[in-house]
Amino acid sequence: MAVFALLLGLSVLVPPLVRRLGLPDLVGLLLAGVLIGPHGLGWLDDQGETVRLLSDVGVVFLLFIAGLEIDLAEFARIRQRSFRFGLLTFSLPLGAGLLLGLGFGYSLLSSVLLGSILSSHTPLGYPIVRSYGEVREESVVVAIGGTIFTDIAALVVLALCMGLHRGDLNPLGVLSLLLRIGVFAGLVVLVIQRLGRALVQRSVNNDSQLFVAVLLALFLASLGAELAGVETIVGAFLAGLAVNAVLPEGRVKEQVIFVGAALFIPIFFIDLGLLLNLPAFLGTIAGSFFAVGLIATLMVTKGLASWWAGRLYHYSPAQVLTLWSLSLPQVAATLAATFVGFRTGLLDDRVLNSVLALMVVTATLGPMLTAMAMPRLGRAAAARLQANGGGSLALVRRSLTVLVPLANPDTESPLLSLAQLLIGGDADHPGRVLPLVVVSPRQPQASLTAALGRGRQMLERARQISTTRGIPAETLLRVDMDVAAGIARVALEQGSDLVLMGLAAPSRLGRWLFGDLVDATCRQAPCPVVVAHLDEDPSRWRRLLVPIKDLTAGALEQFQLAERLAAALGGSITLLHLHDGRISQQELEQLQRELERWQPGSACVGESVPVALELRPNHGVEQAILTSSQQHDLVILRSQRRLVEGLPIPASDRTSRLLQRLPGSCLVISDPLH
Repeated sequence: MAVFALLLGLSVLVPPLVRRLGLPDLVGLLLAGVLIGPHGLGWLDDQGETVRLLSDVGVVFLLFIAGLEIDLAEFARIRQRSFRFGLLTFSLPLGAGLLLGLGFGYSLLSSVLLGSILSSHTPLGYPIVRSYGEVREESVVVAIGGTIFTDIAALVVLALCMGLHRGDLNPLGVLSLLLRIGVFAGLVVLVIQRLGRALVQRSVNNDSQLFVAVLLALFLASLGAELAGVETIVGAFLAGLAVNAVLPEGRVKEQVIFVGAALFIPIFFIDLGLLLNLPAFLGTIAGSFFAVGLIATLMVTKGLASWWAGRLYHYSPAQVLTLWSLSLPQVAATLAATFVGFRTGLLDDRVLNSVLALMVVTATLGPMLTAMAMPRLGRAAAARLQANGGGSLALVRRSLTVLVPLANPDTESPLLSLAQLLIGGDADHPGRVLPLVVVSPRQPQASLTAALGRGRQMLERARQISTTRGIPAETLLRVDMDVAAGIARVALEQGSDLVLMGLAAPSRLGRWLFGDLVDATCRQAPCPVVVAHLDEDPSRWRRLLVPIKDLTAGALEQFQLAERLAAALGGSITLLHLHDGRISQQELEQLQRELERWQPGSACVGESVPVALELRPNHGVEQAILTSSQQHDLVILRSQRRLVEGLPIPASDRTSRLLQRLPGSCLVISDPLH
């Protein structure tokens, strides 16, 4: 019990501390393992039964979540190119890693395993891609889709190496193992999908039962992998892919990811730290050509695969850089395979230390390269964007259907006023507002009856407000076990263009930006979600501030939202762009010309909206926005949900901090995830 309490305490306390130092969570957890391990304070030993059990569960969860969070729809859309790129970015590192291992005196089997470790990848830069609104860019989809191929292929190679290492495989046995893997994979996917679809179609309303069913699928698949003669992580990854195909976005998937990412996966990283001898690790990195060779081999081969794919598909340099940056980081499957290989004796301390160094370097460099690639993609796309047709919403150009979930009587009136400003339209094509109350029956019958009564009262008040102000409104009442899922379903049924939700106070922000309900709604809604913190009545707004990161379709929609509001209010817009202070004067002038193209000259109501451009060197994004906000009535921000395969690596929380510090009203537009 004491061991579990210690591991749990470290899992909770270490990540927030290392984030203050600007380090990824996993680095802090590794260091914590070193500190309490046999080479540090000696409090824990990696051979303890409790530690090994929890660590094994953690590595299983790691690969399960990796499969659970792969975007299968995007992969299916461009699977052939994803497969070809996956083949390139798998085979080149595999061959180079094999030669590197043989060159440093490792056995053929260990060298093959080393090559397979280099061949997989974890796209840690994907949150950055989301923040730039480039999730549907072809090079991004190809890189993410390639993850499926590389991870499966690397895990199959791992299974073969483990079988050969145990001495229970001959050439006929290899074919038998491959056949067992194929049959096992087919059965896992078929059984989980068949049973899963039946479970979902029957609308099982008990989330606890569905949660337990998902965990049961995970551990039965892992057990089946052992019976098939392969590693448990192979079964876990396949189970993740199968569950991914049938489990809808919602609370159950979030719970599974949360349990893995918050509990078991951190313990796995702590256990890795227990294995790490820090003096030997530093000596390996400082004085070993092997570690340098391993890192260089990975970077060169991944870069070569990206360049080759770029030549095949006629990609631009920015797209090639995107492929390279997303396929470079080595975290999930890499660490899992290294962990298994080290425990079975196929890999030694030098390989373990070098792979950990590789993980730190690539987990840092990969997202940095992604951040370099995204603005280049954005500048290329900006040349094609026109304010009269750019963006998926073209918010200024047509009437909208705005869904307004209601829960707080204090924000009901201002939210409806804001919705009236947003819907636009005219007599021939009017917009409409849909006030919605969703009641969950997860409560005693008396409480449910009272909740329904309160909901009807809120909707009656919304109807009265709408009638008084001339708002075209249609009130809706729904009963749903999951409130966020109910909102998303109504948005889909009603063909909503926007979901407008209120935020009572910035101090109530949850683990993402807005708390569980808004968080879950942003994940599931089929349209953008606008979250409003209203410091005053929207009719008083005149000066609107729109900070944009780069010239993308998402940023254009953010600007168009401001333009729609300014046109309705007779206000003005300040478009604030913070640029790299090192860019040339010529590039700065080009940037200004591109921003000027966003000004349509005439808004939807027939009057021009004054737009002031402010281009400033980036000497502190948050402080610049906070300073500018003091001269404005409303700040319009943009953000997106950021998850990467359930790994405990924090995403940027700049928007969250801004919401807490901004003195006045603000809106945040969050794009849908699918």
